[in-house]
Amino acid sequence: MPQFVELKNLEGERSEFRRRTAIAGIFVLVLFGLLLARFVFLQVMKHEYYYTQAEANRISLVPIVPNRGLILDRHGTVLAHNFTAYTLEINPTVVRDLDATIESLSQLIEIAPKDRRRFKRLLDESRKLGAIPIRTRLSEDEIARFAANRYRFPGVEINARLFRRYPNGTLASHVVGYIGRINQKDMETLEADGRLSNYRGSEHIGKTGLEQMYERELHGTTGMEQVEVDSGGRAVRTLSRTPPVSGNNLQLHLDLRLQEAAETAFGGRRGALVAIDPSTGGVLAFVSKPGFDPNLFIDGIDPPTWNELNTHPDRPMVNRALSGQYPPGSTYKPFMALAALELGKRTPQYAINDPGFFTLPGNSHQYRDWKPGGHGSVNLHQSIVISCDTYYYQLAFDLGIDTISNFMRQFGFGARTGLDLEGEAIGINPSQEWKQRRFRQKWYVGDTISIGIGQGYNVMTLMQMANATAIIANKGTVWRPRLVNLIQDATSRAQRAVLAQPLRRIDFKPESWALVQAAMVGVTTPGGTGHRAFADAKYIVGGKTGTSQVVAIKQGQKYDASRLDERHRDHALFIAYAPADNPTIALAVLVENAGGGGANAAPLARTVIDFFLFGKPVTPIDAPAMPGAAASGATSNGGASAERD
Repeated sequence: MPQFVELKNLEGERSEFRRRTAIAGIFVLVLFGLLLARFVFLQVMKHEYYYTQAEANRISLVPIVPNRGLILDRHGTVLAHNFTAYTLEINPTVVRDLDATIESLSQLIEIAPKDRRRFKRLLDESRKLGAIPIRTRLSEDEIARFAANRYRFPGVEINARLFRRYPNGTLASHVVGYIGRINQKDMETLEADGRLSNYRGSEHIGKTGLEQMYERELHGTTGMEQVEVDSGGRAVRTLSRTPPVSGNNLQLHLDLRLQEAAETAFGGRRGALVAIDPSTGGVLAFVSKPGFDPNLFIDGIDPPTWNELNTHPDRPMVNRALSGQYPPGSTYKPFMALAALELGKRTPQYAINDPGFFTLPGNSHQYRDWKPGGHGSVNLHQSIVISCDTYYYQLAFDLGIDTISNFMRQFGFGARTGLDLEGEAIGINPSQEWKQRRFRQKWYVGDTISIGIGQGYNVMTLMQMANATAIIANKGTVWRPRLVNLIQDATSRAQRAVLAQPLRRIDFKPESWALVQAAMVGVTTPGGTGHRAFADAKYIVGGKTGTSQVVAIKQGQKYDASRLDERHRDHALFIAYAPADNPTIALAVLVENAGGGGANAAPLARTVIDFFLFGKPVTPIDAPAMPGAAASGATSNGGASAERD
């Protein structure tokens, strides 16, 4: 009988199968356990966290930029307002190939080289600000073309944006200033001030002028919209909305019609003018010529234009009225006369004999008067009317520099006036201590002589000169000058006055004020250095002519404007207030490199005062072909300018 050999160990295989099945089952149970644990972790323990994340993905918070406040003149004429336009914007964090995207976009919408340059600059400056405009102010056709091809450009959008507009162009540009794109420095400043959250979605901020000074008032409060979005990030519906609060409006003391009259009167000449209401300190006109067009800066100024503005020899970006510093020339003499009277150095009757020069005791050096041969016998009244240099050389010597400096400080010389604009210069009210600190040099008596006629180390801003003239006009009340008169709530229309602020009172003797005012009236009447400009005026005006030296000429050499480069010729100045018996306007005028103040600055002041009082039409005043040439007979005084009023 044959024997059978068992080839398989069935029982062993069954046992091994059962073992493997058990291991697999355990493994599956472990996996299910892990999945269950993860499920519990996500659905129970982390429920709130992931619910919030899901809601955040579903709901987007969109900032709503507020309307920027308006800037208005005293009559309600708009100097700065807003309008809405559509912009084509690229989000660099979404778009992978910017160059290729821009090239493709340019096939649909015109993108000029300047647009590309601006985009690149903004990209470098504003990487953290999200979408950046590549084109602004799109037409309806351009919007339609992009809308039909939008699917091709992820990360590219068309958005409605608010833009600033300055409808008067260069007129009052240094007052209004301009807004520009927020850069990294602006963001750091906003963050330090705790204001960055209020600028979510905002792209612009005030850079200069009132736009900068009153940024907190003008900007407003950013609103917020809660929007449900789909997986592609497109808005489905609005869930809630907190509306923005528009910025407040500014209403100025400034009269735009007067401002236009003053700028028109300058024509193409360089210079500055500041006109003030002497009863409140409100600034009626504030001119710096030439100006600039603030509209150039809204979309981001292109480098060639920016370079031209900054390198142009006429320096249109310089605020001559606020930061320009000039020797006051003979417009300083009324203040010297007040010092003489108040400090007891001169009486109204005291007279000197003017031979046409002054010499220091024990010194043969001559400080010459503007009039060769001199004026003869001159008292205090006549010294202002005819602008006698010799009288003030002697007076400065008798007073001494520190006495002069301390006295002039009362009028705000050498200090900021506090005007509500950034960038105000302080000028120089020199003293012995100032020279030692500035130059590490002692003060010499000869330095003092030049100060007497508003030359030497003595420099001021037009703002200071106008403010000091207003102090003479109102007989001693020192106001803080202001451009803004009212701040108007854009929602309620409630007005908040920027109250006039009298800083102090200069209590001189009434007769001192009266004597100097009478002499300033004499300047504009027959026999005075400014009488031609006011020959047929229907009002009485107090004024003082001035001419300030730009470059020194050698001792004994005649001043001849025809031999000097135009920018090396003397500046023409004039200060005035009118009507003299009840002043409603006080002003200071400077025309750069124009020569004598009586011939070149006083007529401009007359034009502005005529318009202010009577609304008289204005035409540009042509500058003479050779400024100052008619008075070329004067000679250098060795540091003190030969006055050619």
